[in-house]
Amino acid sequence: MAYHCKKSLNFFLSFYFLISFLSCNKDSNSQKKADEFPFSPPSTEVLDPFQQNLRLARGVNLGNALEAPNEGDWGVRLQAEYFQLIKDAGFTAVRIPIKWSGHASPTFPYAIKPSLFSRVDWAVGQAIQRGLAAVINIHHYDEIVQEPEQHKERLLALWTQIAAHYKKYPDELFFELLNEPHENLTAELWNQYLTEVIQTVRQSNPYRTLIIGPGQWNNISMIPTLALPDSDRNIIVTFHYYNPFQFTHQGAEWVSGSDAWLGTTWTGTNSQRQAVIQELDGAAAWAQANNRPLYMGEFGAYSKADLNSRYYWTWFVAREAERRNISWAYWEFCAGFGIYDPVNKKWNETLLKALIP
Repeated sequence: MAYHCKKSLNFFLSFYFLISFLSCNKDSNSQKKADEFPFSPPSTEVLDPFQQNLRLARGVNLGNALEAPNEGDWGVRLQAEYFQLIKDAGFTAVRIPIKWSGHASPTFPYAIKPSLFSRVDWAVGQAIQRGLAAVINIHHYDEIVQEPEQHKERLLALWTQIAAHYKKYPDELFFELLNEPHENLTAELWNQYLTEVIQTVRQSNPYRTLIIGPGQWNNISMIPTLALPDSDRNIIVTFHYYNPFQFTHQGAEWVSGSDAWLGTTWTGTNSQRQAVIQELDGAAAWAQANNRPLYMGEFGAYSKADLNSRYYWTWFVAREAERRNISWAYWEFCAGFGIYDPVNKKWNETLLKALIP
């Protein structure tokens, strides 16, 4: 983007924020005054990302809610009681996937709807008030993986708005820049975009801990291809882990041909365990060589796998991650991979014990 285009974008976004602030100020529930802000202020110095990673430790994804086209479309609406249940069970963090792109103008200045900000404010507040760290991301931005060059400016505008909106939130809030870049948003192109996305966020959040993953769906094997600015150390590297895929996604309705995998088991044979160990060892070796903390932002096995296999796999992957100081967030709380039954209001105790022994 040419310099004058960036300058124009910043001017119009600043104008948008001013108008939004004046409009929202009419409603006391939409915008709090600075002296009424309920949380501690963020740090004014660079944070230690390894200490920040300890806050993430053992997390759970609040999936199928705010990353749906509209909350409730995929059967999940977030409830205040969920955050308390998660805290009481022994988790330390939640990851909140959000489809910002579905609630923002498709044209310049790409304004995000205040109603979505209000809902995300509520969710982040529910977490932080209970002592849970919270990760918010840009999830299911389908257009940018299909037509990245056409949507790069919009991605930057979304982060300009998100970062400015949450700049006063405490260090327990983490920004994950983009979930699972893939398809036409190649690893090489994602590395190019990263520089500008980071700079955009840093303008309003110089000390916020960022979470960034590699291309090809945050694939663990792609971690070495991730190009991060050496001057910015306040970054946690994320990856997603669903291997072996034919086990974790057997019968998944959105995966073509997955019914043929039904009945695939994972019992912790030596070869099965060694496959996990080898992949996590590779990630950990890269992290040590590059002095970056690691976060397994998603892992889980779909409910059509047998429960005993899900238990063994989940327990083993979680423990092996912890053994390498890799924080994690299980996918997910109360849908197809879920560990909680929202209808009967009870945990799947088998899976919960696999995660929190």
